[in-house]
Amino acid sequence: MDIVLIALGIIFLLLGIAGAILPIIPGPPLSYIGLLLLHFTSRYSFDSNFLWIWAGVTVVVYVADYIIPAWGTKKFGGSKKGVVGSIVGLILGMIFFPPFGIIIGPFVGAFAGELIAGKDQSTAFKAGLGSFIGFLTGTLLKLIASGMMTWYFFVKLFEGKGVEVLAMAL
Repeated sequence: MDIVLIALGIIFLLLGIAGAILPIIPGPPLSYIGLLLLHFTSRYSFDSNFLWIWAGVTVVVYVADYIIPAWGTKKFGGSKKGVVGSIVGLILGMIFFPPFGIIIGPFVGAFAGELIAGKDQSTAFKAGLGSFIGFLTGTLLKLIASGMMTWYFFVKLFEGKGVEVLAMAL
């Protein structure tokens, strides 16, 4: 049973890293599931504080990924309509133009929102740029969190007889 849990854990970790880059997949939560799968094996376990900390990191990064683009829009001079446009652009981009719409959607939405608010194109562009930078920041945070969970998974796996278990699985 351990081999199945380890194999599933590796699959979830790979999906988590992919999800850190592809916004349609929830990267950090999948990576966390990968950690939990290793924890539930008979040979490997993590300290409960470690698991709670990573659960918290996962929730914070997951929520921040939706907030940071709107915050970036506001920080770069966007108005409330630009922030709303950024959120609407993200949703529409996800639905109609995945996966690239998730990258471009917040920028276009913030830009359009600012134009609707009567701002000039330069100000609207800055707000869109802030949204894009916010998106990149959220992606980087997800990649760091998923990458760290993957690293901890393999450190724990290989500190004992993980190499033997992995070799048996292959």
